[in-house]
Amino acid sequence: MIARTEAIMGTLVTIRVVRSGAEAAMDRAFGWFHEIEQRCTRFDPQSELMQLTAHAGSPVPASAILYQAVQFALMVAEESGGAFDPTIGHAMEARGHNREHRTKEVVHTAISTDDGVSYRDVELDPERKTITLRRPLLLDLGAVAKGLAIDAAARELEPFSDFSIDAGGDLYLGGNNPEGVPWSIGIRHPRHHNALIDTLRVSNQAVCTSGDYERADHILDPRLSQPAAAAASATVVAPSAMLADSLATAAFVLGPRAGIPFLNRMGVEGLIVTPDLERFETGGLRRAA
Repeated sequence: MIARTEAIMGTLVTIRVVRSGAEAAMDRAFGWFHEIEQRCTRFDPQSELMQLTAHAGSPVPASAILYQAVQFALMVAEESGGAFDPTIGHAMEARGHNREHRTKEVVHTAISTDDGVSYRDVELDPERKTITLRRPLLLDLGAVAKGLAIDAAARELEPFSDFSIDAGGDLYLGGNNPEGVPWSIGIRHPRHHNALIDTLRVSNQAVCTSGDYERADHILDPRLSQPAAAAASATVVAPSAMLADSLATAAFVLGPRAGIPFLNRMGVEGLIVTPDLERFETGGLRRAA
């Protein structure tokens, strides 16, 4: 097995490939993380996302990467009834989630107001591939961009069949592990450090978890502009990391009562743990023996 780790997107990204000879593919895979971060981060004033922010009210031509990320985020926002909403960037910034991971500099975005903004204030033109922010607002694509990068990296590694991508706990598992069986994935316990609450078997799927591990206010309910409190963690298993990551965030906000039906409707598997450690899940999770 060959493995490599780089610090990208505010976390550590580790790629492992069971077969040899994957060095060039790994280079391309990591290249996607750097490219997508450059275009989609709100922590760099020169990023394409922040250039979009500076031109509220006007249609702005978008790269294929940024357009896809925003389009996907708006789709999840619509499907979740606003439990997931990419227009929460300014609210996140106001709560102190505004430190650039490489330079450690604090980022302040000059926005006059974004009170009451929602995903409905973002307009896409599919023919011209432009994005229009109808009002001054700041997009946060964190729960979409990292998944998009994982999926792009996975496509580079597909010819090698058996591989894993771990981007700060957001995972894509290709094929089988070095023992020739599906990968065994531990889900972190939301209350006990260095403990697992469950273990799953996964092959050719992504696994992403949203939880209140470090800070209870880092996942906001966009509908209330308050920290989401109905769940302690939400894990989603889906065909792509972009889908798993965004749906895990939405399910965390929705909580188990609405979150499990939402995941079933979206055709993915999931586990939601409440602050009291009650567990709610869809019917098709595959557990490790």
